[in-house]
Amino acid sequence: MTVPPPRAVDGGPRWFGTAAEALPDDAEHSVLIGRIWDPSVDGPSPVVVRDGEVIDLSRHFPTVRDICELPDPAAAVAGIDGPRVGRFGEILANTGAETRDWNRPWLLAPVDLQALKAAGVTFPVSMIERVIEERARGDLSLAADIRSRMLADIGADLHSLAPGSAEAERLKNLLVAEGVWSQYLEVGIGPDAEIFTKGQILSAVGTAVPVGVLAASTWNNPEPEVALIVQSSGRIVGATLGNDVNLRDVEGRSALLLPRAKDNNASCALGPLIRLFDERFGLERVRELEVCLQVRGVDGFQLEAISEMTRMSRHPEALVRQLIGPHHHYPDGAVLMLGTMFAPIQDRDHPGEGFTHKVDDVVRISCPALGTLVNRVRHAEECEPWQFGVRDLMGNLVRRGLL
Repeated sequence: MTVPPPRAVDGGPRWFGTAAEALPDDAEHSVLIGRIWDPSVDGPSPVVVRDGEVIDLSRHFPTVRDICELPDPAAAVAGIDGPRVGRFGEILANTGAETRDWNRPWLLAPVDLQALKAAGVTFPVSMIERVIEERARGDLSLAADIRSRMLADIGADLHSLAPGSAEAERLKNLLVAEGVWSQYLEVGIGPDAEIFTKGQILSAVGTAVPVGVLAASTWNNPEPEVALIVQSSGRIVGATLGNDVNLRDVEGRSALLLPRAKDNNASCALGPLIRLFDERFGLERVRELEVCLQVRGVDGFQLEAISEMTRMSRHPEALVRQLIGPHHHYPDGAVLMLGTMFAPIQDRDHPGEGFTHKVDDVVRISCPALGTLVNRVRHAEECEPWQFGVRDLMGNLVRRGLL
């Protein structure tokens, strides 16, 4: 990889937070893995964060994928040592520094060869907002009026309705008869979930770096989510935080534009680290998490929201079964973002026009069990280009004697 020239990251000192904020509240009892860019080898290395120290695992595991495919990833990593890279706080600070020191390590997204997948319309609140986008045809100014009429028609509290159930089928028939059916209601309460490709392998960004929205977009928002780390077998072995950045105006024009709305430069953020499942942290805890969102704009705008995993209409295991099984294989595993109940309607500039991002918004997605993912909004066209692909990774690992 050719190291890019230093590029300023605006926002003042520590806009990306501290190490204590980035790590889980019980970090000392967590098995935390991730990735760094190591300038000394001109490539990425898997690491474990233990007692605030970042330890290189590349001599044991060339990729994070290799760790996650183990029979018991947490137990294997907990018992392995390696070269010390530095303090987590130092590496985080260099990641988000106004002028990064390209001769020192920085954090990357914590996954590598896993497919980047996302589930949509898994919360009733966001399902209704997708219907509103569709009916508004991407026009932000029409959303408020459509919202009030939609909620009068179908109600707002559908989280107890099991998708694909007889009750859901009866509601579908009622809505069809009343002329309010939508493709978003189909995946929200129908038998088949919406699962799409969020980005290409190795394209995700991590914490303390920009996330991107297209410059032409006038209606967009963050989507704070929990992301599962899934083995090729379909077994779930860990979790991290994610931002499934979405362009509401683009998707609202046509659902067939979903790839343009979802998959852009720096539009998939994951991290800061993967928390591997062990006796202290597993899927049952994931299903009870609350994910907090904060948006702070340079214009003084502030927004806060909470996404409660208990309000998902589909269970995480059910989504994974629709992702991986006899019908579809992912030999290097996958990351599956589970969706969000966050669909911002708080007015920012003009009454009735709701929320949209502005350049330099700072987005914080946090959860005590997983830490905090922080990114600053940029136009996707201006974010650091994604240039290090699978071929580059394989070549780098061969040169280092790791493959």
